[in-house]
Parts: sequence; C-alpha cells; structure tokens
Amino acid sequence: MVENFYLFVITCVFLIILPGPDTAIMTKNTLTVGKQGGFKTMIGICCALSIHTLTAIVGLSAIIAKSALLFSIFKYIGAVYLIYLGIKSLWTLRNQETTETVVKMKYKNTSSFKQGFLTNLLNPKIAVFFLTFLPQFVNPGSHTFMPFLILGMTYIVLTIVWYLFYIYLLNQISAFMKKPKTQKAIEGITGTILIGFGIKLALEKART
Repeated sequence: MVENFYLFVITCVFLIILPGPDTAIMTKNTLTVGKQGGFKTMIGICCALSIHTLTAIVGLSAIIAKSALLFSIFKYIGAVYLIYLGIKSLWTLRNQETTETVVKMKYKNTSSFKQGFLTNLLNPKIAVFFLTFLPQFVNPGSHTFMPFLILGMTYIVLTIVWYLFYIYLLNQISAFMKKPKTQKAIEGITGTILIGFGIKLALEKART
C-alpha cells in the first residue's frame, strides 16, 4: 500500500514546478505555436511519464539505473536531442523576419507532441527518479504494481494541472511575449537553456 501519500503529493508539486528541460520546451512551444502547441507538448510529456511509470513497475528502470552502458546510451541520445533543439532555437535568431505570422509558419510543421515526448522519454534521470523516488512511499513487502501505478498516475495528474495553469499564464501575457524583440529573446534564452541541459545530461554519471 501507499504510505505518506500527502507528503508524496507535496514533494511532487515542488519537483514539477522546478524548471527543467520539460518546462523549457513547454515555454518555447506555447509562445511560438500558441495554446495548441502547449497542450500537445504537455500530452507528449505525460505520455512519456506513463512509459516511465510502466517501466518502473516492470523493473526496466532498475536495469537502466544499474547498467552504466544502458544509462550512457539513453543519456547521450537525450543530450544530443536537447542540444539539437537548443541549436534549432538559436538558429531562428538568424532570421530577421520575426512577425507573428512568420513565427507561426516556421513552426506549423513542428511536432510539439514529439518534442515534449522525446525530451522527457530520452532523459534517463527521469527513469532513475521514478525508480528511487516512488519506492519511498510504498509499504515494504507489499506488491508494487498498484502502489507504483497510483503514485505514477498521481505524478502525471499533478503535471497536467501545473502545465494547464502554466499554459494559461503564458497565454495571458502572450501579447507582450509575442512582440518581435521578446520572441527573439525567448528563442535565444530557450536555446541556451536547452543546450545547457543537454551538456549537463551528457556529463551526468550513472548511479551504481
């Protein structure tokens, strides 16, 4: 059975609000594509979290956490993808046409869902997090399937609630955020942050 559920919820809230690659890509897609881009990114992130939950249940996360080779493979793939997204954002700064129409045309064929999904799925730290964090709230000796499922789904629901609020907040200030100068600043800052997260992930050591 699940133990200290309310403590789990409180901890999750702080962890979800803490800025990371998911928040960076969510911000970028919401401000460049609109609410639809933000919603698709959120769905992609939550689908990846569902996979992390299932892998934690069946024990695949344990294999990734204990295998330096597998951890490294996921780590470098994830790092390369984040750096790619960061460079792609910085590359748009070369284009001097920054009107809202041009920005939307630039991203109309970009899959926000795919970006959110891969950014979260290819981060091995998420798999390790689920493996090390969830068991702390499960009664020792009990079956882990239902407790892990409940905790994982709770984390996903809290993620959805936060990102819905976050998307709404960004949309409320979209008039300012969509100004050409603001858009260029967002692209530059987001690109730099994503590259930084990618480098940080690449330097992350597997836990033994």
